[in-house]
Amino acid sequence: MAIGSSGGVAASSVGHATLVRRGAIPTVHGNVNGLKANQLLRLEHLYRRRVPVDKVITPELARACTELSREIRCQIGLVITRRGMVEQVIVGNGRELVLSDLGRLGRRLLRGVRLVHTHLHNEPLTQDDLTDLALLRLDLIAAIGVGPDGLPADMHVAHLLPQNPQGRVYEVWASRPFHSFQLECDSFVEALDAELARVTSSHVIRNGQETAILISASRRSRVEQEEQLEELADLVRSDGMTVLETMFQRLQDVHPKYLLGRGKLKDVVIKALHRGADLLIFDQDLTPAQARAIAEMTEMKVIDRTQLILDIFASRAHSREGKIQVELAQLRYLLPRLSGRGTALSRPGGGIGGRGPGETKLETDRRRVRDRIAHLERELAGFARHRDQRRARRVRHRIPIISIVGYTNAGKSTLLNTLTESHVPVEDRPFETLDTSSRRLRFPRQKEVIITDTVGFLRDLPKALVGAFRTTLEELRDADVLLHLVDASARDIEGQIKAVEVILSELELERIPRIVVFNKCDRLRADEAESLCRRYDALGISALHPSTLVPMIAMLEQTLAEKCFRLPTTSVECGDEAQRSVESEIGTS
Repeated sequence: MAIGSSGGVAASSVGHATLVRRGAIPTVHGNVNGLKANQLLRLEHLYRRRVPVDKVITPELARACTELSREIRCQIGLVITRRGMVEQVIVGNGRELVLSDLGRLGRRLLRGVRLVHTHLHNEPLTQDDLTDLALLRLDLIAAIGVGPDGLPADMHVAHLLPQNPQGRVYEVWASRPFHSFQLECDSFVEALDAELARVTSSHVIRNGQETAILISASRRSRVEQEEQLEELADLVRSDGMTVLETMFQRLQDVHPKYLLGRGKLKDVVIKALHRGADLLIFDQDLTPAQARAIAEMTEMKVIDRTQLILDIFASRAHSREGKIQVELAQLRYLLPRLSGRGTALSRPGGGIGGRGPGETKLETDRRRVRDRIAHLERELAGFARHRDQRRARRVRHRIPIISIVGYTNAGKSTLLNTLTESHVPVEDRPFETLDTSSRRLRFPRQKEVIITDTVGFLRDLPKALVGAFRTTLEELRDADVLLHLVDASARDIEGQIKAVEVILSELELERIPRIVVFNKCDRLRADEAESLCRRYDALGISALHPSTLVPMIAMLEQTLAEKCFRLPTTSVECGDEAQRSVESEIGTS
């Protein structure tokens, strides 16, 4: 038996056909080409059979299937509901069945149907059978061996298991002669369904959050993938979800359709279903085709790293500009992923053969998205003009600017609060700060500057986000000094520093003086912190302890002095107009 795409199952393969009798409801699915009319009629008559709710299958129905199966030399499968009705009759080949779409049959912990099919050589359940059982969440699966005389031989049965310490997904029963096999089918399935529901509901009540399986599939080494998944897990938890498990695979070649290969993807989906996961989250960005193909394999939600980050940004943006930037990024990500019938019915283009009945819904959706993108870009342009006006005031009054940059969750907002006695919201989670905050900082010698806190960086930051936040990030070009804050307790310090430097390079900010400062040094031993600072020619601080900031403040003041700036002092020294410019800068950021 084999499965494929839609809703976890595939339609008939190439060369297969479906017979629909005119004026009749029953449809025989699968490989019916070449069958005689009498054989087709007997297959259709299987729909008329009823199975008692306490039986897996009746002896009469089993014999009808095995005799037909021996005659046509193909497997025959019946999809039977819990009420004992034959929902589908399927004809396969000598080795497997290709199931029709079962998505319409319901969405339960168990699907509410069982599959009973024939095995021509009385062989036990195959790995494909067991994979289908787990993927389709069947009540149970049974194979009836075809004896030499066409009568039922052995009965092979398997069913799913609730979550267990051993991690077993299903249980395969020992084969038994068909006529000696006994099972109270309705009682057994109801008990199994209740146990699965109990385990799942207790999990949901205990956590109260969506659950996710994290997956990484790339050519990177195992160590790199583990570090990436650890970072992804932090992002997932910061978005209010629970991580059930992480899985990774090192690829030689990226599968163009499923990213990590069809077989491996089936294993991932089975494990996720068994663990009761709500989402599959991929560390790699999925192409639109890959996202659709993977989603068709399972009824779970499938998202990639970019979607996760966009969701986090959407929940954290508070200012009007920040919300516009996030929505713009979301729409730019969505646009190429809108799918439908294409442009076959499109009117645009004209000419003979090109005059369709008008826009399809897909084209309408795309047009609306493009119109919304254009509107948001015009709004951002207005913010950019306002930013240019502030920039002109700063240049006119030569107000020095210090911008704090760094990897997300490095402690930038905490440092800003400590330096300026402000109350910018802070949390120990990625991307807590999305909106730029500017505050006034007074140096010991009564010199005043503006210090800004920017959105945190991330390795492989989604291009949609970089594009939407470009106007905000370009404001870093006005900085006189960049204060690069690094989390000294991070696992991959080198990788985080490199990620920040790459983004700064893309923004062409290499010319601006940069001071590297390691934060959270209180989490390290003194000798470790000193060694780290020597290695990167950096300063060590703890943003939570103001006494550790003195050397950093002195370094900032010295760096600004070396740029030959005349630092404005209080309103007495720099004049009321310059002072008002500083206050205006603070009030509008």
